Amino acid sequence: MEQPLTRPPGLTVFFPAYNDSGTIASLVIAARQTAASLTSDFEVIVVNDGSRDATAQIVDELARTYPEVRVVHHGANQGYGAALRSGFAAASRELVFYTDGDAQYDPAEMALLWNALRDDVDLVNGYKISRSDPMHRIVIGRVYHHTVRLLFGLKIRDVDCDFRLLRRSIFDRVSLERSSGVICLEMMKKIQDAGFSVAEVPVHHYHRIYGKSQFFNFRRLFKTAIDVAALWVALVLRREHSQVLREQKRPFIKKRGMADLIIILNSMITLKTV
Repeated sequence: MEQPLTRPPGLTVFFPAYNDSGTIASLVIAARQTAASLTSDFEVIVVNDGSRDATAQIVDELARTYPEVRVVHHGANQGYGAALRSGFAAASRELVFYTDGDAQYDPAEMALLWNALRDDVDLVNGYKISRSDPMHRIVIGRVYHHTVRLLFGLKIRDVDCDFRLLRRSIFDRVSLERSSGVICLEMMKKIQDAGFSVAEVPVHHYHRIYGKSQFFNFRRLFKTAIDVAALWVALVLRREHSQVLREQKRPFIKKRGMADLIIILNSMITLKTV
């Protein structure tokens, strides 16, 4: 007798967006088309992080046009990390995919990550085949990448490739706290230390066709260095997240210990009766 086909899991796609009015509409439409080819149960969310251009109006119109599209508005710019946390909090499906709203990645390649997600994989992380940025950004990016891999003991090859497909259940054990761009570093370190399985898939990276990066200026680079140092103290030196993971396991251990005690007592009563 033939077994019924397994229904594909539900999928949330979300974009953190800040002043991305020139790209966000095409990204949402492309993401909607790709998601529909993967599963019938999907939603597309845009987190508008206090944009000062026409992003808010555009995404609101997209939400009126497409029933699968939802919008989360931040009244003021709260930072990339805050936008990611809002996106994960708003996601309602079993799987969550996100990428940036600046169109440097192609949402159609979401299918590559989907196909790499096996039963024993919790997260599929994209890595850039080749970085399509000005040379100074490539150099800074490589220095940052190698530095944080060494400092945090990361095993993935591209920590700052924001093209990821995750199981939403990861966040039952992993809590994100940062509001700046170092949230990606925080997330991958905590996921790795929690023992989740990660697969990696090569993806294309494209030139930015609209707007400019909010990251690559001296003030933000200095702030990022401070944020990375503070995160290193918290996650490597003090290992604060490890304590949280241990506390999450305690209820199960206590429950198991009580169950074992009841079994032993029942056995003793049975032996005494006999």
